[in-house]
Amino acid sequence: MKLIAGLGNPGEEYAFTRHNMGWMSVDHLAQRLGLGKPQLKFRGEFWRAGFGILLKPLTFMNLSGQSVREAFDFYKLAPEDVLIVYDDLALPYGRLRLRAQGSAGGHNGLASVLGALGTLEVPRLRIGLGSGPGSMVSRVLGHLTAEERELLPSVLDRVEEAVEAWLTMGVQKAMSKVNGPAAP
Repeated sequence: MKLIAGLGNPGEEYAFTRHNMGWMSVDHLAQRLGLGKPQLKFRGEFWRAGFGILLKPLTFMNLSGQSVREAFDFYKLAPEDVLIVYDDLALPYGRLRLRAQGSAGGHNGLASVLGALGTLEVPRLRIGLGSGPGSMVSRVLGHLTAEERELLPSVLDRVEEAVEAWLTMGVQKAMSKVNGPAAP
């Protein structure tokens, strides 16, 4: 049983903001897998899939750990069975980075998850947002530009490939495949 949780914020005002790349990724996976409409449980939207579940916490980004912890406890998972998908300003737009463990690196959503699970040993897939004008807050909460929206389908396809690699190869082998310099 695996849990893939995409981080984001609920509400129409956050749709297609850079901070919701985790949510967009989970929506993309659910659509590709033909999973239909989500169920409401674990303070989020979730889908059952062959490998386990997909989860979109509805707790707002900074409280994502509450939702992830509920699903984690319900399914009696180990930290290595969880993959957190989220945005990262430190990577160029569309670049993916898979890691087996580590700190939150300043990301409040991931910090909430790590705190709720009580470990840094949680696999994560970071999706690059790139840098841009304005403050960090205005960048992550800003809507995707026309160019970013045009590239979004290929980014989400690569996220799908990365998740599949994590599911089938394990995190160490998947890291070798995912962490290359592929452009969006």
